[in-house]
Formats: sequence, C-alpha cells, structure tokens
Amino acid sequence: MRKWLAAMLLLGFHGIAAAAISSYQFDTAEQEARFNQLSQELRCLVCQNQNLADSNAGLALDLRRQIHEMILAGKTDADIVNFMTERYGDFVLYRPPLRGSTLVLWVGPFLLLLGGAVVLTLIVRRRMAAGEEAPLSDEERQRLETMVRERGEKQ
Repeated sequence: MRKWLAAMLLLGFHGIAAAAISSYQFDTAEQEARFNQLSQELRCLVCQNQNLADSNAGLALDLRRQIHEMILAGKTDADIVNFMTERYGDFVLYRPPLRGSTLVLWVGPFLLLLGGAVVLTLIVRRRMAAGEEAPLSDEERQRLETMVRERGEKQ
C-alpha cells in the first residue's frame, strides 16, 4: 500500500515539474528573445497579477504555445499582440493603450493620490484651527492673574 501511494505521489509531482519546465525550440536566438519579451508583456488572464512567463495556469501555457507557433510562422510582434487583444481585449496587456475605456486605469491612481492629499490637508487644517485658542477677555485675564497669585501665596 505504501509503495503504491509513494508511486502515485511521485507521478503527481512529475506532472507538476513537467508543467513548470516547458521548453520551446526556436530557429534563432532572436525568435527566443521575442518569445521571452512577449511572454513578459502579456498578462495571464487567469492569474491576473502575473505575466504569461511567470504563470503555470493552463491558459497561460496555451497562450505561450500559441505565441511560440505564431513566431515560428513568421508573425511579427505587432501581429501577435493584435491577435491577443482582439481575442482577449486590452486586459491581456500590462500597459493598455490610452483610450476612453482605459482612461480610469491611467488617470485613476493620480486622482486617488490627489484626493488623499486634499483630505489630509483638510484634516490637518481643522486640527490646527481647533488647537488655536481665542484671546482671553479682560474678565478671564483678571481671574487668571488672581488664581496665579493665590497659588503663589500658598507655596
């Protein structure tokens, strides 16, 4: 029973290792460099925070295979990127183009930063204004002087 379990575990780990190590054969070093560059620039649609080169998701493996085939077929980088964006939308790009639909992606972080700075400034000003004391009236000043004299006499 133990041998059977150990064999199953080894077979399972072998599949994981084989998935992590996928080698593609290229005719030239330039093709391999293009493949690596495109794999770095295109986003995994499953993982969303990883590029295709770093992801081991099934879809990422398929997309890398597709990029490999397109490079070997003589497609340009622009052709490959256009194919991917037509099929999967601008989300597949780590640097989406500046368009009306992606304007929030480009301007949003700056607006959030500006909004945070405005809120922080307002909070600081309110606290500073709350900490300022109004000048004492003549009556309050006389009472304070009386209290200070009485205290000085007690000591």
